[in-house]
Amino acid sequence: MNKRHYDIVQWVNKQGRQTLQAVADEFSVSVQTVRSDIRLLAEKGLVLRSHGEVIPFPHRENISFDQRRIRHAAGKKHIADLCVSKLADYQSIFLGSGSTVAEVANQLSLFQGLQVMTTNLHAARNLCEHPDCELTISGGRVRMRDQDVIGGDAMRFFQRYRADIGIFSVAAANKQGHLFDFTDDEVMAREALVEHCHYRVLVIDSTKFDTESRCLWGKMSDYDCVITDQKPSSSLLSTLNYQGVEILY
Repeated sequence: MNKRHYDIVQWVNKQGRQTLQAVADEFSVSVQTVRSDIRLLAEKGLVLRSHGEVIPFPHRENISFDQRRIRHAAGKKHIADLCVSKLADYQSIFLGSGSTVAEVANQLSLFQGLQVMTTNLHAARNLCEHPDCELTISGGRVRMRDQDVIGGDAMRFFQRYRADIGIFSVAAANKQGHLFDFTDDEVMAREALVEHCHYRVLVIDSTKFDTESRCLWGKMSDYDCVITDQKPSSSLLSTLNYQGVEILY
């Protein structure tokens, strides 16, 4: 995301709904250029487009699960297929929230004797059909938009268990590999997840690269394996390889 893109997002979040012409006037570029900018920002989940206007996301939080599941579906499926290579029969597994993690859950039917613990109700629904899986889900407050358990309930849930492998996603990652989420609730749950599993896998599709969100949460280099759908930038790839992080794409 270049400086103009960043500035557009900040300006729209502050000013509210704007026409493309108003954005073009503010940043001294053509409407055609703004239209291309807004399309890219909308694909990254940073703004909404609607009939010649740009709209900030309500409360600057994430879009709905169904919107995220549809957007970049092929990339999420590719990530889930790669994630299978890190799994084995008879493992205990933490699954975090998010549409990419739910796609990974679809692949778990390939394995026997699993013990899965999750706050992700979409993942849990997928696993209810698994013929050989012990499934444990968190109780507590459900975020209706995403259908996952959040906040202190989710944090305490992961603190009660230990797992062989933890699989989770985040809202954004900048060029330096710093990770971001939308709310403290999401950060709390993921901190507990990564602290209580032996091997940590970050699944993140390419639309989340070179972006930032409100809550800073660790770095890619803190984790054992990063799985994405496109090759990361050469500088980030070099840094992660040097720090011993396995990269699959």
